[in-house]
Amino acid sequence: MLKKTFFFFLACLPLGLKAQSSQNKRSIRPTDVYKIKSIADAKISPDGQWVSYTVSSVDSSKNKRSSDIWMSSWDGSQQVQLTYSTEGESQVRWSPDNKYLSFVSTRNGATQSQLYLLDRRGGEAKQLTKIKSTGSLVEYAWSPDAKKIALVIQADPDSAKPKTPRPIYIDRYQIKKDIEGYLENKPSHIYLFDLATEKLDTITTGIYEENALAWSPDGKYIAFVSNRTPDPDRNENTDIYVVEAKAHAPIKALTTWTGRDYAPVWSPDGHKIAYLRTTAASDYIMYDQAVLSVVDVQTGTNTLLSSSLDRPVNTPKWSKDGTQIYVTVTDDRERYVASYSLSGQFQRQTQGQYIVSSLESHPTGSWLAIVSTPQRPAEIYAIEQNNFRRITSIHESFFSKIQLADVEGFSSKSKDGTVVSNILYRAVGKDKSPQPTIFFIHGGPVAQDEYSFDLSRQMLAAAGYNVVAVNYRGSNGRGLAYCQVISGDWGNKEVLDILGSADYVVKNGIADATKLGIGGWSYGGILTDYTIATDTRFKAAASGAGVAMISSMYGVDQYILQYEHEIGSPWKHFDKYVKLSYPFLKADKIKTPTQFMVGESDHNVPAVGSEQMYQALKVLGIPTELIVYPNQFHGITVPSYQIDRFERYIKWFDKYLK
Repeated sequence: MLKKTFFFFLACLPLGLKAQSSQNKRSIRPTDVYKIKSIADAKISPDGQWVSYTVSSVDSSKNKRSSDIWMSSWDGSQQVQLTYSTEGESQVRWSPDNKYLSFVSTRNGATQSQLYLLDRRGGEAKQLTKIKSTGSLVEYAWSPDAKKIALVIQADPDSAKPKTPRPIYIDRYQIKKDIEGYLENKPSHIYLFDLATEKLDTITTGIYEENALAWSPDGKYIAFVSNRTPDPDRNENTDIYVVEAKAHAPIKALTTWTGRDYAPVWSPDGHKIAYLRTTAASDYIMYDQAVLSVVDVQTGTNTLLSSSLDRPVNTPKWSKDGTQIYVTVTDDRERYVASYSLSGQFQRQTQGQYIVSSLESHPTGSWLAIVSTPQRPAEIYAIEQNNFRRITSIHESFFSKIQLADVEGFSSKSKDGTVVSNILYRAVGKDKSPQPTIFFIHGGPVAQDEYSFDLSRQMLAAAGYNVVAVNYRGSNGRGLAYCQVISGDWGNKEVLDILGSADYVVKNGIADATKLGIGGWSYGGILTDYTIATDTRFKAAASGAGVAMISSMYGVDQYILQYEHEIGSPWKHFDKYVKLSYPFLKADKIKTPTQFMVGESDHNVPAVGSEQMYQALKVLGIPTELIVYPNQFHGITVPSYQIDRFERYIKWFDKYLK
């Protein structure tokens, strides 16, 4: 038997959570979507006394979610709500002089997002920008002296939405992208807004897109990220550039890696920039991981710090004295904080089975983080001498009354000997005898199931199912080779890993072999299709936003680079497309009753992928149903639709597994 590790609720107690009796608690249910809040965008005030953040909640009468700005004292003793608007706020930032909070919102019936300024002492927010209908605000950043704000504004010629829209004209390589829809040429440029004069100067021009603004500490320069190759659609290259903070200044390229360089952060002395880069020097980057790098601003000399770690790093932040760079590390179901010296010395800073998703430096040298555990959605914590102290508790009033699934990790072995990491959610209120079990597969594929709160799996566990999350090959957090091995070979090794996990839970008395289900969204839906076409042991399936007839997606979805680089053109390599389309072309081998779901406006994995599989099973007489969510993209965002999806999952699995 393979080694098995357990991570229950009590393992999270150092994070400030208290174990409570399950008596008088109820299970979570789909309609709780209306009650669950989310927290984001935590920022520390320049004086270190306050933390700003947004809290997103659902207005059930309007069937929409919106966010408001909150502020907490650093010690967590005071929590203050600052905005109550129905439009919602985002991108909340402190002014460097500690006087204001700025944010982006669409207020007073505006069609375009504008930048607002809120005096922290009180009063109404003031609108700063007057961006016309032909543009949209993407992001912004304060200058260090708080006198100017750099803005990224994207051209949007059709944002005025006339009664009769003009024809969409496309002459670029990539024609679609989820949410954006059909892609016209809409460059985004950097502008400089002077708060005293309210004058807007143009910093960059041309056909390119710029993002990830970062001011130098002295306020003279702005670093940014852009793809300035002759045809940006044909590659995934990005480099880091620096421009002087004045109108039409010359632009200097700091990096020339033919892969992706991004996320620039200036050192405190302004001499270096820490950033992330991919390991691959390629036009196409899918199965890869970020490496921490440093470039000297004057010489352009690059130093790779984390390449030997063989794990993805993220959110680089300099220490106050500029001797260390802190990052979060994605590592086998965990995301922890680590640091690198400029010579490349690595030190893990935090321990435990939880997920750290952001970092902000406090003036004292402590850190601010957003942290999630299997038993709680994200909250804001201070990290002081590598110990966690919780600052917010927005979830306690609700979740203290909810009995959640116990969560444990285990390792399984696939047919070819590969060891795979998994996470098990125990059925709520059930004993440890074999239970009906659902394999709920993550998307990506370059992602990982981790020790964080997962509402979908908790919802299924509350319905009486053991739920298994499988970090199949192609997932990150297990090294580059583990991630890259599925390139151009979809639905093969991943299916072996899912079946190996199924063998494990049956053999070890976790799952009832006669009551196995499988489901997932996006690549999880794709793997659901692949798995039920390979093995008939699953008695029910729920495939969300999936595809099985791969050749039918060429030119229809947003992945033209992936098709060309992993498989090749269909007119040259149609045999590969046929091989990868086996769930559809061998649909007569499927015996599993399958539910298909998709967003009507999904341009990531378009609805046709689900429609084809539904139609095939319907023709074959296999129990099936198709649910299309109107006006939804790849992610389902309307609260009532999220509830509907959970209810349909449970009803479908109950019908065939209970």
